[in-house]
Amino acid sequence: MGYTLAQKLIKSHLISGDMTPGSEVGIKIDQTLTQDATGTMAYLEFEAMGVPRVKTELSVAYIDHNTLQTGFENADDHRFIASCAKKRGVMFSRPGNGICHQVHLERFGAPGKTLIGSDSHTPTGGGIGMLAIGAGGLDVAVAMGGGAYHIPMPQIIFVNLKGKLRPFVSAKDIILKVLEILSVKGGVGKIIEYGGEGAATLSVPERATITNMGAELGATTSVFPSDETTKEFLRAQGREEDWVELLPDCDAVYDKTIDLDLSLLKPLAAMPHMPDNVRAVSDIGNIKIDQVCIGSCTNSSLMDMLKAAKILKGQKAHPDVSLVIAPGSMQVLNMLAQNGALSDMISAGARILEAACGPCIGMGQSPNSKGVSLRTFNRNFEGRSGTADAEIYLVSPETAAVSAIAGVLTDPTTCDFEISVKMPKDFIINDNLIEPPAPDSESDEVEIKYGPNIKPLPVTQKLGENICAKTVLKVGDNITTDHIMPAGAEILPYRSNIPYLSKFCFRACDENFAENCVREKSGIIIGGANYGQGSSREHAALVPLYLGVKAIITKSFARIHCANLVNVGIVPLTFAVPEEYDKISRGDMLCLEGIREKIKNNHAIVLKNIDKNEEYRLNCELSDRQRAIILEGGLLNYTRKKH
Repeated sequence: MGYTLAQKLIKSHLISGDMTPGSEVGIKIDQTLTQDATGTMAYLEFEAMGVPRVKTELSVAYIDHNTLQTGFENADDHRFIASCAKKRGVMFSRPGNGICHQVHLERFGAPGKTLIGSDSHTPTGGGIGMLAIGAGGLDVAVAMGGGAYHIPMPQIIFVNLKGKLRPFVSAKDIILKVLEILSVKGGVGKIIEYGGEGAATLSVPERATITNMGAELGATTSVFPSDETTKEFLRAQGREEDWVELLPDCDAVYDKTIDLDLSLLKPLAAMPHMPDNVRAVSDIGNIKIDQVCIGSCTNSSLMDMLKAAKILKGQKAHPDVSLVIAPGSMQVLNMLAQNGALSDMISAGARILEAACGPCIGMGQSPNSKGVSLRTFNRNFEGRSGTADAEIYLVSPETAAVSAIAGVLTDPTTCDFEISVKMPKDFIINDNLIEPPAPDSESDEVEIKYGPNIKPLPVTQKLGENICAKTVLKVGDNITTDHIMPAGAEILPYRSNIPYLSKFCFRACDENFAENCVREKSGIIIGGANYGQGSSREHAALVPLYLGVKAIITKSFARIHCANLVNVGIVPLTFAVPEEYDKISRGDMLCLEGIREKIKNNHAIVLKNIDKNEEYRLNCELSDRQRAIILEGGLLNYTRKKH
């Protein structure tokens, strides 16, 4: 029996464990990336480890999230990250150079390499045949220090692409269709591997769109083969030497296969407020729109921008529509400027934003109240745009551009002109916004620069013998990390300041949550299915830790968030009988007696509800390594003790 492509990538980097689905494997990490919204914590954690220089082949720190500088906080964080990068051996991508995933694809990603990043959309790198996985900042810090990255060995789903996309149907429609089939929970514990005759018709930017938004499936990662198309992309970037051919074995066996005929796809949209709430644009109808945003790490490549520019050329955005466009990198922006496409966009009335994440994380360009916004982004969670009552639809660049002109949601296949775009033979290569680190011999002379908004990491303690605390919050299914620790221009500048951030924790679910936690001094959270989906931000674990949360008990967890809880020492548990979730009320006093001994020895865990005189069986679905981390009070304590 042969190997799938994903299995080959894992096997070639396997350090510990065996490749039985569900069992934990440790893999060697070749590359890491961080961004500024999560990077300050990652570098504070790296500093706490005491490792003088990174031990990866390549680590890159990007500034792309907190680029709206309305005070000193973001600029101070950027200076801190830059100084850490210079001292510790990390490449530094300056503000304006672009979104981490787009730039990494262009300038650093290489087929066959492993990459983890402190951003959930790191799987973008799967578009060129990388094993690229989103992770918490502490996991990235450990990898930078030479440690392995651990995951449960995933099952492999094969998406067999057949046929070819019709005009005005795009890669965004492919991943929206996969989301419709599998749901936001359907990829948990799985890798999505794409192939088939249809895969060969897709360019690298199109493949990267699909692997990027695979994060919304809850998947560990997504991956395409590295083939002649990959080779041409890397050659055009001046990096042909990085190419290797990577294909699955002809007799590879998959856990599940999905056949998808590209020629039958229609333009699709994810309706509010979840990426898997997918319907055909033609079925939704011509709803009036207020805003169109084209960009984000999902759809900001040169190909995406050129398609939008062709549609907008000689046209005018509807008077009722605010049209904003954010190219994904300096390279993309330069090439748009040189070939005239940027002028076409501006002439159509587009507002051109810098090459950064921007509106995707609520950093500017929030819609009007009750506004309808079409976005080429990857998430449409309620309130994520910065406007609580906005309705966000996720669409392709083609659908977005056509609708911006019409003023209503419009099926682009009704258009009667050509928008075919070819990949350039050569990209503009200009890396003058990427700063190399200081040489080893000079690193001692580099001073790390801390600002007044950068506060120490929360102190963690070893797990106690018992956990007894009130239910400080009870929430339903599909709670996202945006619910737990919101993004947006008001909050993001304080990602280095856990005490200040704590005031905003769970504000969308209970505006008094932080106050209640401070009063109780400890607490337990009860959650539904897929708790913690979305962003990899470890702040969604660090802030509850700071507020005294000791355990979180749910029907099920999203992968990255569960790992982040373990890393900070919060105990993640699940109901053995999911229906018993309904028996617990907010305010109930709960007890986990002998929890330390039970986790240590993998014994059965029982939750006692003191107020209702009931008991519920719980599962602790952790590896032996994760149990040891919990006992030590988190990954940082565990790593210090181990080394």
